Amino acid sequence: MTATTEGLTRLERRKAETRREIIDAAFTCFAEQGYHATGIADIAARLGIGHGTFYRYFENKRDIVEHVITETVERIVDALGEENAPEAVTTLEGYRAQTERIGAALARIFSDDPRVPQLLLSAAGIDDAMRERMLDLFDTTTPLTAAYLEHGVRLGYLRPDLDVEPTAQAINGMILGSVLAGLRDPAPERQARLSAAIRAVMYDGIAAR
Repeated sequence: MTATTEGLTRLERRKAETRREIIDAAFTCFAEQGYHATGIADIAARLGIGHGTFYRYFENKRDIVEHVITETVERIVDALGEENAPEAVTTLEGYRAQTERIGAALARIFSDDPRVPQLLLSAAGIDDAMRERMLDLFDTTTPLTAAYLEHGVRLGYLRPDLDVEPTAQAINGMILGSVLAGLRDPAPERQARLSAAIRAVMYDGIAAR
């Protein structure tokens, strides 16, 4: 994973780098030993730092997962701004181009570090609270997708009888499926074909006739 450090002081950049190093070390430990078998001592030892240094950045190993989830959500929300906002297009062709841009942005987010989607998919098994957090996260994506559909119905380039909420959930399910497929086969050309297939299914089903 990468973090933007432009405009930061040297101390702030060093803190951001140390935080990123701790996350990277934790990812490696989680992959090798499993989340539950990994202790703070394992993460600290891999970096050659003391426990005190770890606790200056994170409260515990669960806090690392929370941080990764929050950061990923922020990147997704950022990808949906400006030209990719629901109200930014007014035609079906504009919507097609917009969804292609969004698909490419999401692919970059999840392919920058394949450990991120792996962690997100396994996070539900950490504890009951984290399972609820992941279910809530999926629920919060429904209104985001629904906003695009509602906009299209209102302007007339999507079907007027579209049942918006379950359609948004179905589209998000296809996107989640593509993330899972990407873990198995991360080849860019394969992901591009899958993204195109999802858009084809969408347009055949929701475009106004």
